[in-house]
Amino acid sequence: MKNLFYIILVALTVSSCSEFQKALKSEDTATKFNLGTELYDAGKYSKANRLFAQIVPAYRGKPQAEKLMYMYAMSYYHMRDFHLSGYQLERFQTSYPKSEKAEEALFLSAKSYYMLSPVYSKEQKETNEAIEKLQLFINKYPQSQYLAEANGLIKELDFKLERKAYEIAKQYNTTAYYESSDYEAAIKAFDNFLLEHPGSSFREKAMFYRLESAHKLAVNSVEYKKEERLGIAMGYFNTFKRYFSNSEFYPEAERMNQEMQTELEKFNTKS
Repeated sequence: MKNLFYIILVALTVSSCSEFQKALKSEDTATKFNLGTELYDAGKYSKANRLFAQIVPAYRGKPQAEKLMYMYAMSYYHMRDFHLSGYQLERFQTSYPKSEKAEEALFLSAKSYYMLSPVYSKEQKETNEAIEKLQLFINKYPQSQYLAEANGLIKELDFKLERKAYEIAKQYNTTAYYESSDYEAAIKAFDNFLLEHPGSSFREKAMFYRLESAHKLAVNSVEYKKEERLGIAMGYFNTFKRYFSNSEFYPEAERMNQEMQTELEKFNTKS
């Protein structure tokens, strides 16, 4: 019985492959459409896609075009070819805005761009593009069943951008150990980060490392710049204390502040 089962299975597979190859070579668009639909429904998206690609031009303006273009676009999504699914699904929604599949298509188009977003350490062009596409979807379908998921995806992408910006600023702080001029770059980067991401989960760390950068810049400055820089750094300490007096970083922040006060008193003694 086992052998018979395998023989039948192989025979069906060979028959299926043969039917697919015949359809690929056929000039009959209806044959390609029907077999492509069967393959799509069976989850064989790559084969369905190959057949659909051959007949898309021939079906433009025909009643079956909407169904064909939806399956064609979705086959790319299921194949995880997100570059093409993003484009084709958006194109479907534009071509058939009144379709019952239009909302889903535009959401999955935006989600395709989300899937292309790289890790935070890489250049974030795709991340910004994904946020834009998701926001356009939300604006177009504010009552969508996909609204919660779309907002969740935007939140993830925003966090990625925040981490990218934070890590760049932190890197300036780290490399400044070897090149003191980078402390100024770190301070500026943290200032920009805090301005652009006021509610970030990295806010506490950003404020602390901004203080640390300003502290190191101040205490290691030449005399004619030291007093001014100490004042700026102590201002950063007061800001950190106001918001994060219970922080795990606070003892170190207080230590830096005490050191800066001692340095500043030298100027008061001179005057």
